[in-house]
Parts: sequence; C-alpha cells; structure tokens
Amino acid sequence: MEFKTFWLCFVPLFIAVDAIGTLPIYISLTDGFDKKSRRTLLISSVFTAMIVAMLFLFIGEGILRLLGITVVDFMIAGGIILFLISIGDLLAINKPDKQVALEALGPVPLGVPLIVGPAVLTTVMLLVREHGFFFTAIATVLNIIFAGTIFLLSELIIKLMGTSGTKIFSKIASLFLAAIAVMMVRRGLTAVLEQNLF
Repeated sequence: MEFKTFWLCFVPLFIAVDAIGTLPIYISLTDGFDKKSRRTLLISSVFTAMIVAMLFLFIGEGILRLLGITVVDFMIAGGIILFLISIGDLLAINKPDKQVALEALGPVPLGVPLIVGPAVLTTVMLLVREHGFFFTAIATVLNIIFAGTIFLLSELIIKLMGTSGTKIFSKIASLFLAAIAVMMVRRGLTAVLEQNLF
C-alpha cells in the first residue's frame, strides 16, 4: 500500500517536472559555458528547485493565501521571464556577462520555473492533500534529483553534437522556450478570466 502511494505521488510529479522535455532548454541556456560553469549552474538550479519545492510543500499554500498570490500568478510571471530570456537568446541581444549569467541563471529560470514551475507547485498542493507530506516530499526530491541527472547528461549530448550542432540546437530550443512561455501566460490569463467570469 505504501509503495503504491509513493508511485501515486511520483508519477504525476515526474510528468509535471518533465526533465527530458526541459533538457533542450537547459542546453540552450547553458550554451557557451564551460564544463565547470555548467556544473555550477546545475548545482545552483537543483538546490534552488529543492528549496522552493520543500518550502511550498509545507508552508507555500498558507503564504500564498496570506499574500493573495495564486499559482496562476506564478504561471504568468514565469512565462514572462522565460519569454524575455528566449527572445534575448534568439536575437542575440543584451548578452549578459558570463559571471553575472552564471550567478543568475541557476536559481531563475533553471531552478524556478523550469524544474519547479507552476505545474509542479500545483501538483504538490494536490498530492499533499491526497497522500500527505511524507510520500509527496520523497517523490518531489527524487524527481528533482532525476532532473539534475538528466541535465548532467547534457554534457555528453553537447560533446556528440559538436559546437555547430549545439548552436543550431540552442536556437531551436529557444524558439520552443518562447512558445512554452506564451503558453504559460495564455493559460494563466485564461484561468484569471474564467475565475472572474464564472
């Protein structure tokens, strides 16, 4: 029964995190960084995702209610941030200093909202109500670690693709990132309209 409860928590979170689907975006955002820098970004993003997920697991819903913030607000804000990053990468404008990017990209947008985004936060809230804190926490931690492991494999993919291949792949991934960002904002605005109309 306990094993079944764990899987009932793990599978929805696995789908929500979508580490494999996010991998091209990770490669795009870390394009141009050396191996050491990518490792630093990876540790920073996983650490941030873990903290945000655990905080949200235990006190997130109460804080959001207190501040009047909803998961929909997170969705819209995250979508806008991702859209701006993707456009900057596609047009190669306002490229930040590598050290600044190294310190900034890990927590946002890699940690939040790419690893732990609105889908994960919503799923965590629902699972806690249904299956309790223990199994939800274990499933969340394991999924974040799995995402970090998948991102770690990106170094092998980059090596196989070569510099030119990585550049092309990076631009395509940025285009998809822009589309994902628009989708997040669209869903957020749709949810807002539905709440106000109905």
